[in-house]
Amino acid sequence: MITVKRKVLFGDCDPEGIVYTPRFSSFALEATHDAMAVLLEGPAIARMKQLGFLTPVRAFNLEFLSPVTWDQELSIHVSVVDIGNHSFTFQTKGFLDNGILAFTANITYVTLSSPEKLKTPLPGYLREALLRVS
Repeated sequence: MITVKRKVLFGDCDPEGIVYTPRFSSFALEATHDAMAVLLEGPAIARMKQLGFLTPVRAFNLEFLSPVTWDQELSIHVSVVDIGNHSFTFQTKGFLDNGILAFTANITYVTLSSPEKLKTPLPGYLREALLRVS
């Protein structure tokens, strides 16, 4: 599991100070990109392009469990819950400072070859890296 810290910014919130619903998808996606940066030892998207593959999102499931407000810090735990032949799924869990689970999200990525944009098997080094956080 990889943990990403994220402070809720003023711009993430509505006039009442509650996080806008669409921002949770950004929090989850950004956390998985940060996790991929750790796994690939460099900026995630740039590193994937350099290695010859891309990972667009195939499926996204988000569940809201507790309100989140401006200036709170989230600890977002990222783990791998599924590794397929051409795809992998991250699960994110966003916790508030007091340990309350605020949201969960499952995000499935599919691997495509960088130049042709065709489905391609997970590269071996990616599979090995994903196994380390599953």
